[in-house]
Amino acid sequence: MKADVKEKDKPAAAEESSIAAAANVPPAPAAETLPAPVALTAAQIEELKQRAAKADENWDRFLRQAADLENYKKRAARERLEAVTFANAALLQKLIPTLDAFEMALAAAKPDSSTQSLCDGIVMVSNQLKSTLLEAGLEEIDATGKMFDPAIHEAVSQKETADVPEGRVVQQIRKGYKFHNRLIRPASVIVAKKPAR
Repeated sequence: MKADVKEKDKPAAAEESSIAAAANVPPAPAAETLPAPVALTAAQIEELKQRAAKADENWDRFLRQAADLENYKKRAARERLEAVTFANAALLQKLIPTLDAFEMALAAAKPDSSTQSLCDGIVMVSNQLKSTLLEAGLEEIDATGKMFDPAIHEAVSQKETADVPEGRVVQQIRKGYKFHNRLIRPASVIVAKKPAR
């Protein structure tokens, strides 16, 4: 039984060397006995240079395409985020005229004892709609008294005045709105200009 255990414990390397010896296979050459370098012809050297240049070109193309793919992924993620953020912009644009209608109704109303409760109701509904739209990201552009900015204001006319410096908004005709800092509707304004002398 002890003999069986010893037979099983023989290393595999010893078995491989005995198999190689039986097959008359020469042992692998040692590092010192490597063959001498072969002299290459000019055509072979030129072919190797061309292959190296083609490999470099393929590597550069791979790097460019990998960078393009990474940029595409980033752009697609950014566009998805913007689509989610600005998904409600079209709905809000349709609701803005309702805000205008409330403001015109309040401006036209002449409250007296019989219509006071109606005016109060309009104010409450208007304020509720404004607060809901504000929570959704809609922001009013207050242009009165500010310098005219063509990025957020739309000049409908000019008014000659010496009371207000030239280029300032004298009157806001229609409110403007932004949605998450993106302009939805510019404010319609009248801009001051110097009086003619």
